[in-house]
Amino acid sequence: MASTIQIRVDDELKTKSDQLFKELGTDTTTAIRMFLTQAVANNGFPFEIKRRVRNPYVAMSEEDILEKLENSRKSAAQGKYRSAESFVSDMREKYGL
Repeated sequence: MASTIQIRVDDELKTKSDQLFKELGTDTTTAIRMFLTQAVANNGFPFEIKRRVRNPYVAMSEEDILEKLENSRKSAAQGKYRSAESFVSDMREKYGL
């Protein structure tokens, strides 16, 4: 016997997912069935779930870059700086690098 699952999603999400799965050679119903099968096989989500961390490397305008550079120079002149090793260590820990 087969069961039916009904879910509500935004129209835009449905349209985009239908198109994506069509391009991948399947349909949304089959993709959901695949997800459920993999969740059971993995005894949990079949992918990593984590909070999105704001990416500090987003594109900035030249004006923004020059302003940040000037602020950095002022801070350095006041003795407010840290070693490159400390910075790299913090970045690796924070962003999983």
